[in-house]
Amino acid sequence: MRILGLDVGIKRIGIAISDELGWTAQGIKTLHRHNGERDVREIRDIVREYEVEKIVVGLPRNMNGSLGPQAEMALGFVQELSEILGVPIITWDERLSTVEATRLFIKADLSRKKRKGKVDMTAAILILQSYLDSLARKGNP
Repeated sequence: MRILGLDVGIKRIGIAISDELGWTAQGIKTLHRHNGERDVREIRDIVREYEVEKIVVGLPRNMNGSLGPQAEMALGFVQELSEILGVPIITWDERLSTVEATRLFIKADLSRKKRKGKVDMTAAILILQSYLDSLARKGNP
């Protein structure tokens, strides 16, 4: 069963996919946002290509757990996706996933220019891997 992971931002959407066994997450691409319809269409094509059975969307909660404007935007996108795709979509707490992805690139000494397009995809990998790890801990790979 393949699971798609998304890090939804205002300008870009990071996209990751699980392996068929649901153990590891790999990055696919960073989608530069255009409009909701076109973005959903591109994700729909990925869902079909990889035969995705579930989507995990990062929900950027505030540090106190509340939902801010970014989370509301992500939930709106989840609503658009669910109306079109017909696969289960869950949200996953992704506090600081983009910060962690940026830290990884800084630690690897990548320039700001080189990491720009990769941070969102890496955040999607971190979100999806966190979800997959939680399934493994529960015994549901």
